[in-house]
Amino acid sequence: MGWKEQRNVVGLMRFLLIIILAAYGTTSPANGEGAQRNAYATMMYMGTPRDYEFYVAIRVMLRSLGRLNVEADRVVIASSDVPLRWVQALEQEDGAKVVRVENLNNPYKDQPNFDRRFKLTLNKLYAWSLVDYDRVIMLDADNLFLQKTDELFQCGQFCAVFINPCIFHTGLFVLQPSEVVFKDMVHELEIVRNNPDGADQGFIGSYFSDLLDQPMFHLPPNGTKLHGTYRLPLGYQMDATYYYLRLRWSVPCGPNSVITFPGAPWLKPWYWWAWPVLPLGISWHEQRRQTLGYAAEMPAVLIQCVIYLGIIAMTRLARPNFSKLCYRRSEKNTSLIQIGIKILAIWSILASYVVPFFIIPHTVHPLLGWSLYLFGSFALCSIAINAFLLPLLPVIVPWLGILGSLLVMAFPWYPDGVVRALSVFGYAFCAAPVVWVAMVKVMACLQVSIEREAFFPKLGESSPPPGFNKLY
Repeated sequence: MGWKEQRNVVGLMRFLLIIILAAYGTTSPANGEGAQRNAYATMMYMGTPRDYEFYVAIRVMLRSLGRLNVEADRVVIASSDVPLRWVQALEQEDGAKVVRVENLNNPYKDQPNFDRRFKLTLNKLYAWSLVDYDRVIMLDADNLFLQKTDELFQCGQFCAVFINPCIFHTGLFVLQPSEVVFKDMVHELEIVRNNPDGADQGFIGSYFSDLLDQPMFHLPPNGTKLHGTYRLPLGYQMDATYYYLRLRWSVPCGPNSVITFPGAPWLKPWYWWAWPVLPLGISWHEQRRQTLGYAAEMPAVLIQCVIYLGIIAMTRLARPNFSKLCYRRSEKNTSLIQIGIKILAIWSILASYVVPFFIIPHTVHPLLGWSLYLFGSFALCSIAINAFLLPLLPVIVPWLGILGSLLVMAFPWYPDGVVRALSVFGYAFCAAPVVWVAMVKVMACLQVSIEREAFFPKLGESSPPPGFNKLY
């Protein structure tokens, strides 16, 4: 073969190689240079009172996956009305890939047992449209990862955990994206497929109704991928309630990798009041402390601390003079005034314990949240104490009772959850009479104060000298 023929052959081989590489790159974008074949995905939508809390929870979960060095992309399926600043934070600060979607219509929203907070959870079906990936692990925001679960990418077309004996949980499941399956699911929505709860849980459970009869997932050798549907061991989605029974994990099957927190939405682990009511809440916050931090909530916390300090200082320096406000004109008026003052005093004390709870940022660390609550309730109680000339100890008995209950619940050496529950109930049983006696004492002291002549001078009598009505 001559030199020219060799050069032509080499040129032809280079041309064919370029065509092959180009075709390879265009047919599988996710497998190109720097791309991952698999993904951890979650969803975000707007329209609930807890949008911000779930946004924080998603960020913590994404960052915890990053700390575990998972070998997969982290994807957020975000509805088009998610604020742009949130999307930018997820992409630029948390390293996530955000896929913007339109909300899927929920045809079940008018059925009798439908919970309105699940109206947009069917957006989870968009996970099947992520066809750039071979496998996707779809997650709810309330998952706490103890270790990475990349081996689940070797599971089949659909895999999920049965934390209920008969119904698998959709807080974590593995799927193989497919446009065919996604379009079929959308079609099933249009014809209103049977859905017991009207949410993603009922729809996906109905769509894969035979999962209970499928084999258990066992990690295949040599990195091969399974085909078909499989049940996942419970250790991939451990219900937090299993922990509360023994105050330790006793799940023998699976790697004990992921904790989920189903149940009451107001006891999700990111709320500061969830701990020590639910002991695992502190584990979630420890993960947040190591990843996202609490810088977003600190300005509101500092402002509240300054306000409470100002309240305590002002109530100590200025005590109101009731004699300037109330004068006895008739016995009937006096009775009405006394009743009004009693009601006002009781509501003031009650507000002192309620108001601080609602104005604390919901996602602060529990230790900071409870400290701020106790500080705020004490500050507001000082208003009632000084305004109505009440004794300090009876008014703050509920404050001491709340502090005691927190210490009882946070005690770390209970042998199991039953003993812990009995201890909490026993403490409440013993504390209730003390609180009742304190309230009776408050009412008695209030009655004595408002009946003093210094508070209600009789008509025609000279007013008492300034400062006479103060109790020293």
